[in-house]
Formats: sequence, C-alpha cells, structure tokens
Amino acid sequence: MSAEPEVLSRVENGVGRLTLNRPAALHALNTAMCEIMIEALLAWRNDPAVEAVLIDHSGERGFCAGGDIRMLAESGAGDGAAARRFFFTEYQVNALLFDYPKPVITLMDGVTMGGGVGLAMPSRYRVATERTNFAMPETGIGLFPDVGGGWHLPRLPGETGLWLALTGARLRGADCLALGIATHFVESGKVAELKDLLLSAHPRFRGDERIGDCLARLQADPGSAPIAAQRAEIDRLFSGDSVEAIFAALSADPSDWARAQLETLKTKSPQTLKVAFRQLREGAKIASFADEMAVEYRIGARVVQRHDFLEGVRAVIVDKDNAPRWDPATLEDVTEAMLDAIFAPLPADEEWHALPG
Repeated sequence: MSAEPEVLSRVENGVGRLTLNRPAALHALNTAMCEIMIEALLAWRNDPAVEAVLIDHSGERGFCAGGDIRMLAESGAGDGAAARRFFFTEYQVNALLFDYPKPVITLMDGVTMGGGVGLAMPSRYRVATERTNFAMPETGIGLFPDVGGGWHLPRLPGETGLWLALTGARLRGADCLALGIATHFVESGKVAELKDLLLSAHPRFRGDERIGDCLARLQADPGSAPIAAQRAEIDRLFSGDSVEAIFAALSADPSDWARAQLETLKTKSPQTLKVAFRQLREGAKIASFADEMAVEYRIGARVVQRHDFLEGVRAVIVDKDNAPRWDPATLEDVTEAMLDAIFAPLPADEEWHALPG
C-alpha cells in the first residue's frame, strides 16, 4: 500500500486545496512537495471551476517548519546540485503565488517558519491564530532569510523586518496581525469551522466575497500585541547603515531589551548577518518580486556550500551542541569582496527564472 502524497491536492466546491502532509517533519518542504504545488497551481490558474486556493496542513503540530535542512546540508557538502534544484523549484512556487490571479488563503496555525513563510506571505489572505509561531531563523544556521524575505521583510513597518531577519525573533498571532504579516486572526479552535465554511457550497458568494464572509464570521480579537512595547526601540536601534552600526547602537543602550538583542546577535553567523542586511536593504528598492527571487537564488546557490551553513546545521540540527564555529568569526572579517561574490550574477544558463506566464 503506497504512502499518501506529501502534499494533498484536490478541488472542493470551487476551492483548490493544497494540504501539506509531512507531519513527522513538521511539513518541511522538499523538491517533490514544491513540484506537486506547482502542478496544481498551474492547472487551477485558468480553470473557471476554481475560484480560490486554500493552503493548510494535516495534523496538529504546525503549518510548516521550513525547508528540508538536512537534505540541503548533505547536498551542500557535495556538489550542491540537489540543493540548487530545491531552491530553484521552491522559489518558483513563491513567485507563482505572488502573482496568482485568484485569491489564496493560507492558514498559519502553529509553526510558520522559513519555507512556510514563503508560502504564506504572497497569499492574499494570511490567517493567524494564538498558536502561530512565525519566524525567519536562518541566521542561526548560516543560511539567510530567503523565500522572498528580501521583498517581504523590508516592507514591514519600520525596522521590524530587519530585526526579524537578523535576530530570528519569533512572533505570535497578535504580533503578526499588528505588523500586517497576518491579514486576519481566528482562534485555533475555530480553524476547522473556517475550513468547513470556505469549502462548503456558497451559491450567493464567489471568490473574495465568499472568503470575506467566512472570515468575518470567525474573526477574533487577538488582544494586545507584545511587539508594540518594543517598536520604538526596534526602529531606533536597527536603523544603522551597517551591521556594525547596529551592534554599536545596541551596545550603547542601557536597556535589558537591547542587551538581550545584542547577545542574540552574537550567536549568529557574522557572514549571514551581513548577507541578510544587504539583502533587505537592497530588496527594499528592487523593482519586482521576480527580480528579488533571482537575487536570492544567487545567494542560496552559493551559501549552501559555504562553511557557515554546513557548520550551522551540524551545531543546531545534527550534533545539537548549539556551539557553531563560524568562519569568518567576526563581522570585521566579512569583507565587501566576500559579499560581492555571494551576490554576483550566475552564468546566464544557471540563473533562476519564474515559470512562464
């Protein structure tokens, strides 16, 4: 008896439904999962019988913990071909969702990190719950906030996106709603009811009208957003023109909060901090989402084979000693030439491209 697909794809009452179905791995994405999503999204794009797309997950543990990091590290330790194929395909999913002509609803119930953020953020409707645990934690493993992070994060209020990218801070549902990461908040106990509403026949409602009606029925008040208390500090202390300037600002600030951010940053890969900083500062001015994904593919194709990613995965995921030995070990040793090489265009036949149309 064959195992179930790792993404369940079907159409129910005019809604194309993609259910991440790899619960033992917290629905971490792999290339095959991305290919299933691409096939379905392309089939539904011009199908008049499909009015909207719903992305959710099976089980109770969370929406999506990211990408298959072990596979990326194993590939990166070799020729990197499988890792590059994964990035190429995953980024095509991200770009397809970003420009999708029909409304997409993503249910961010539980863990929503890395690759899960890449699925959620391009969606027109992003539903958080009190169980939402949203983060881009890549600087802790020597990677970088990809899947469109260079587009989405610098467009969050103030310097919150850069703070999230550098520190890997985790946000709950109320914070996601306050920052515009989520468009709606629904209690986790009502998610099944929301899905039933969205997937039931609604002869009076079509597309956005149907979705808006369903969300209006179940929208809840998440309460005050904890991040509100730190917004002024984030905008002031993370506004520097370099990572070194941010470290200096945090070092000079006497608050416990600033000290905690500084200690967190000191545990991250210096290379990745500088990559993420440049990525977001440049991404804030880039012309299109597709252009951003091309840049991120260049970065990903290179950093996946660099020391810090392999060492970060060893320390955090494999050996779990949480004592990575970064190289370069200091911010000062991460040179502009090194960054230029990471961001440089690839040969023309190796560059990333979006799907046709």
